[in-house]
Amino acid sequence: MAVCVYRTSRVLVQGITGKEGSYHALACKDYGTKIVAGVTPGKGGQKVGDIPVFNTVEEAVKETHPNVSLIFVPPPFAADAILEAVGSGIKTIVCITEGIPVLDMVKVKRVIEKEGVTLIGPNCPGIITPGATKIGIMPGHIFTRGSVGIISRSGTLLYETADQITRAGLGQSTCVGIGGDPIVGTDYIFWLKKFEEDPETEAVMMVGEIGGNAEEKAAEFIAKGGIKKPVFAFIAGRTAPPGRRMGHAGAIIMGKSGTAESKYEALRKAGVHTIENPGYIGEMIAKVLKEKAII
Repeated sequence: MAVCVYRTSRVLVQGITGKEGSYHALACKDYGTKIVAGVTPGKGGQKVGDIPVFNTVEEAVKETHPNVSLIFVPPPFAADAILEAVGSGIKTIVCITEGIPVLDMVKVKRVIEKEGVTLIGPNCPGIITPGATKIGIMPGHIFTRGSVGIISRSGTLLYETADQITRAGLGQSTCVGIGGDPIVGTDYIFWLKKFEEDPETEAVMMVGEIGGNAEEKAAEFIAKGGIKKPVFAFIAGRTAPPGRRMGHAGAIIMGKSGTAESKYEALRKAGVHTIENPGYIGEMIAKVLKEKAII
């Protein structure tokens, strides 16, 4: 089992002929992902490796039948790329692009909710089911098939967390970077529900950061019994100087809301196993699961 993406997933890459798009499309293919087509307007008929390139998503869907889109389109055009994929019937979209205008994402959010589309990102590393499929930019070799699901706002902390869990001998079921922008397609609650339903996932690790209230909302969901499996959490940015601009557009603190302390407090009250030192993530998860006789 896996969450949202599978060995059988057929992937279309929008923006495939650009430097980043071509590099990561081929890296995903080398990992074992079924990359069936690419799209770049005006580049139809070309190939990236052995991947056929089309001018439009509609053409690519008609010829190759993808069910997932991976987007590397520049920020001014990325929202249109998402909507083009939605309009062509693709229900799972991974958008790597950083810096999409907020107003553009407001419009996209309304459409994907109406159409029942799962959008991962934007400004994210993507999603991976270890040993099955990699749809994104993460280094595949650090991920190992296992029982811990990971949800992260940060790409690099997703990698660090996965590496620690791998070294702890647990491995991961599915790992997803939800993105660090103010408006993203999915949140912690969406993925907590998915992992609760997944029989292969035995525990979930949340990697959060200062700013916004996504972690507090997740804590409320967990407190109400939304997930029965053990949940762990680390919040990045605790030592950030007040007023310092952070790397993610969504990492904005308003008064006392959105601080690491407020997030940790909410998560602890919900029964989440909080981890304050990122160097002990793998060790603590292994210890707790062993005590619960889950491993």
